Formats: sequence, structure tokens, C-alpha cells
Amino acid sequence: MDNPVQAAIFSHMTHDYDILIVGGGLNGPALALALAQAGFRVGIVDSVPTETYRAPDFDGRAYALALTSQRLLRGIGLWQALAPVAQPMLEIKVTDGIAGQGPAPWMLHFDHAEIEEGPMGYMVEDRHLRPAFLDAMAADDRITLLSPETVVSQTASDTEVTVTLASGKTISASVLIGCDGRRSGTAERAGIKRTGWSYGQTAIVCAVAHERPHHGIAHQFFLPHGPLAILPLSGNTSSIVWSETDARAAQCAAMNDDNFLAALRPAFGSFLGDIRLQGKRFTYPLNLTLANSFIANRLALVGDAAHGMHPIAGQGLNAGLRDIAALVDVLRDARQTGQDIGSRQTLERYQQWRRFDTATLAVATDTFNKLFSNDNPLLRAVRDIGMGVVNSIPAVRRTLVREAAGLTGDLPSLMRG
Repeated sequence: MDNPVQAAIFSHMTHDYDILIVGGGLNGPALALALAQAGFRVGIVDSVPTETYRAPDFDGRAYALALTSQRLLRGIGLWQALAPVAQPMLEIKVTDGIAGQGPAPWMLHFDHAEIEEGPMGYMVEDRHLRPAFLDAMAADDRITLLSPETVVSQTASDTEVTVTLASGKTISASVLIGCDGRRSGTAERAGIKRTGWSYGQTAIVCAVAHERPHHGIAHQFFLPHGPLAILPLSGNTSSIVWSETDARAAQCAAMNDDNFLAALRPAFGSFLGDIRLQGKRFTYPLNLTLANSFIANRLALVGDAAHGMHPIAGQGLNAGLRDIAALVDVLRDARQTGQDIGSRQTLERYQQWRRFDTATLAVATDTFNKLFSNDNPLLRAVRDIGMGVVNSIPAVRRTLVREAAGLTGDLPSLMRG
């Protein structure tokens, strides 16, 4: 079929879906909604039963969304439901210290007042975000959620990709998108290798209630064994991401609540008054893992399936959402110009857009973690003076505020506001 427009229409008519997504965590639903809004028929395969995501009780999990990520959620119709329960991040304070000795005298201080667009970002709890995704997908007849289902095989030809599910069902699409995490089966089945290493650290994630208000200020406190992030939630509550050595994290995870709080308090400090645990505790081993390619034949990888990095800057989900916005722009533009949305040429444009940025971010987080997660006196002096110098230069500080808000680089349309 010589006419590319006719070829695109023919493809649309003969496949079960235009695009099939594997993975129903956060990136998968966000991508499905953005693609459906762009006019694509989307299938999404999720191994987790839908009702598992509908947990009304607070469990301590929350996400730091950069301003541009908030714009994406607004663009796909979620923000109206999330705005009343989202906590704006108005300031970020970055300090260096030793547990029990308080912060070093030098620090970085980012204030949203230095940019015109609004808060640098928002904290949104998992219990609000996941149901919002489910409700929005259920309301869109261009999206089919296949759950609980798992992919057991996939094959790609010149014209389509075919997937077989554990139930025996076979489905076809023009493009397959892997949103299935750092151990992506989609990438593995496509023969995509990964590069990376373990940090020997585990992140302990929980939430605490505290006596004093946080005033919308996020804190990143660097300790010798790993960073501690204290992120504001609604009310006098904060989300904790505490990176410790694997052995120490395992000890803390096994403690009862009282002993865990006793271990946390020296690192947390007393600036918010006394603290008490809210909800559950979760642990996540920390590693760097980069897919050697973000694309294969009729396949693309998004989010952690493409790049898993240290949570030191809270950019994991934000990087995935930027992947989504870029991929939607590429696929929509290809369809509008009559090109094959699953061609190597189309998907290569996505890879060129995102691969350098994500590799740069991964190297930056890796470097920061190695620079700060130690107690070398010389390095400590250099980094503390460096933070003080950066903080004293308004132009540099403002650039970093814009970086934290996700406002730098080539922004996809969903993130431009």
C-alpha cells in the first residue's frame, strides 16, 4: 500500500489496538489516558487486580510531582480531582549533616517565589492518585484495561506486534510500550540489555505526623549512609524517604514502631517537634539500571523500564511522565502526517528526545549520591562550601529552582502549561 495515509488507516482497522501498554502502575495509566486523548485506541495489560489499587486508608506512600508533571495530569483530566488533596511544595532546603549533630552551616535554599509559574511541585498520596487513574480510564471508551493479566510472549513483524497473555488470549497492535518497571519483561523479551549497579542502599518509605507545621517546605538531608528526604503532605504530616545501607535498612524494617521512631529521630531532628508513625513502612532496594536502547522493533520503553535511578532528587516518576509526554507528541505527529506510528523512524525520534536527558539525570543522581553518601572530611568541606557558593548566586539558584520544577529543556506539549 503506497499511500502512507491509507496504510495508517488500514493498520488502525486491522489491529486490536493502535497501542498496547504493558504495566499498570502509574506510568502505564498516564500514558493510556494521554494517548486516548490524542485519538488512539489503547489496551493496557496489568498483572495486579484493579481492586488492589483502591485502598482508601492512608498507607504512607506519596509522590513528588514536579510542576510540569502536574501540568500533564491537568492536561489528561486528572488534576481537578487531585487538587483538593495535593500539597504544594513551596520551598526546598538541602543540607548536609551527621545524625545527632544537626545540619552543616551551608545549605541550598530553593523558593518557588523565584519563578513565576507557581509552586515547584506537589505531593500527592498514592491512595488518591491510583484511583483517579482507574476512574479516568474506566470513563474513556478508547481504553481497554486487561487485568489481572500477564504477558507470556511477544513477537514483532514489519506491520504489527502480537502479544500472548497468560489466559491464552492473543492481541495485536501497531506499537508495544513497556511500562513494566526496572525488571521489564517487555524489554527482556525484546532482547534489550541493561547497564547498571546496586548502590548497597535500601530506601525506607513511610510517613510521620509531627507537632509543628511544615509550611510546604521539602527537606533533603544528606547523611553519611544515604539521603533523608522529608516531604510535606496535607496537614502536619510528611512523607519520609530514608536511604540507608542494606544491612541497617533491614534492621530498621524489622523493628517495631517505637524502636523504628527511636532510630529515625536522630536523623530527622526536632525542627518539626515530636514525630509519630503514620501508616505502613515500605522498603525498596536502590540501584541504577539503564536500558541500552529505549526502542526495538515496534516497541518503546517508558519510565523505570527505560531508566531506573536513585531517588535522591525525587525525579523517577517525573522522568517517566516526561517520557510519556514526549512519546505522545511523537506518535500523534506521526499519525497526523500519515506515517507508521510503529516504524523505527518514528520511535527513533522518541529515543533521540529522551535518551540523552535521562542518561544525564541518571549520571547526576549517581554522582550526587556518591559525593554525599560518605563521611570523608575533605569531600564534606568541598560540598558544603560548594552549596554555600551556589546558594549565594541568584541566577544559578533560580536555574536550579526551574530544574526542580521540571521547566528546563525541550518540553513536550503536555508539559508546557
